[in-house]
Amino acid sequence: MSVTMAIMQRELKGYFSTPLAYVVIVIFLFMVGLFTFTTQFFEANMASMSSFFAWHPIFYCLLAAAVSMRLWAEERKSGTVELLFTLPVTPAQAIVGKFAAAWAFLGIALLLTAPAAMSICYLGDPDNGTIIGGYLGSFLMLGSFLAIGACMSALTRSQVIAFILGVLICILLLLAGHPLVQTYFSQNFPVWVGDAVASVSAQTHFTEMERGEVSLANIFYFVSMIIGWLMACGVILEQKKAE
Repeated sequence: MSVTMAIMQRELKGYFSTPLAYVVIVIFLFMVGLFTFTTQFFEANMASMSSFFAWHPIFYCLLAAAVSMRLWAEERKSGTVELLFTLPVTPAQAIVGKFAAAWAFLGIALLLTAPAAMSICYLGDPDNGTIIGGYLGSFLMLGSFLAIGACMSALTRSQVIAFILGVLICILLLLAGHPLVQTYFSQNFPVWVGDAVASVSAQTHFTEMERGEVSLANIFYFVSMIIGWLMACGVILEQKKAE
């Protein structure tokens, strides 16, 4: 655990040692504020965080892929991944440490959106349960998208390809729960097929949590996504190391 924490601290310090990290956070906060406090928000005349969380899945598709694309692609391109694994560090420790640093970095960006929630609470009397559920779901979804991005980063030496693959897979996971997709499956396949497709959709589970339905099934979905994609990342790195 101490080794994993050391890797996490080193990587996290690396994020904030460059201006790019601050630019990413500022852009994220600006986009969240821009899309949250729109004309429709004030016309609705209702204190709700729905417009705030509605854009998080799309933002995370791009943001998580952009941050995670360098996790392993850069290491493989420069050849430092071989040096890393010659140190007294296991692949699992390196994977978890680098992933945790990326998750903590973007988690800080999410935490900085707290004034938006405070503003909505000041303007009205929203359901605090939906706010907590929305933030928890947002954080877990962010982690699952970062895990996908980390796996794609391990798959290639090109950060651009890792970014494109990460965005593509995340979008597919969101579209699996889209009403049009569900309508198509309900009209052409048995009901259980449509239910199975919806169950793998990150959008479906996030929407439920954003509504305050913080169930074990929803939490298990995101946690299993994180663990599964990180394990796949480990398998890929082991294969690349043997080449």
